[in-house]
Amino acid sequence: MIIILAGGRSTRMGKEKHILEVGEKPMLLRIYEEASAVGETIVAISRNTSKTRELCLREGVPFVETPGKGYVEDVQWLLEEFGPFVSVSADLPFVKASDITSIAKAFDGRVSLTGVLPLEKVPGDLRPPTYRGYAIAGLNAVGSEGEKFFELSNPLLALNVNTPEELELAERIARLLRGK
Repeated sequence: MIIILAGGRSTRMGKEKHILEVGEKPMLLRIYEEASAVGETIVAISRNTSKTRELCLREGVPFVETPGKGYVEDVQWLLEEFGPFVSVSADLPFVKASDITSIAKAFDGRVSLTGVLPLEKVPGDLRPPTYRGYAIAGLNAVGSEGEKFFELSNPLLALNVNTPEELELAERIARLLRGK
């Protein structure tokens, strides 16, 4: 099971970021297309994301509503409801099916995998959260028996769109990719 996490308040963006367009398509739909090519996929929304709910209903995207108490609480709730799963943040506009497949294949269903990028793979314009010398990506596998890092190779996973500036950067990248 793949769950796209789209229940956050988007406080740094100032509006629901999951429905904002990158490359002429809402980020959520870009991610859903990639994830659903890998396997069964649902979107986790909350009371904080009414416009995301509307988009899911309009586009026929399956969703579940979490309690909306916070990231950790919602992930724990999802784990209890669905068992182990692969999670994708709804603000990763350049995630690919191959990225999701790589973490899913490495996941044993028990030990959580935190998707990371070695800092040398992160393009200079991107400033993702870092931990122990890695950039933290929003692609993970959620289990209940500990955690370890899983190195990803797609450098664009370092771009989590949380601010208007990051949205502008994502749009510039999408235009460059479209031009290829």
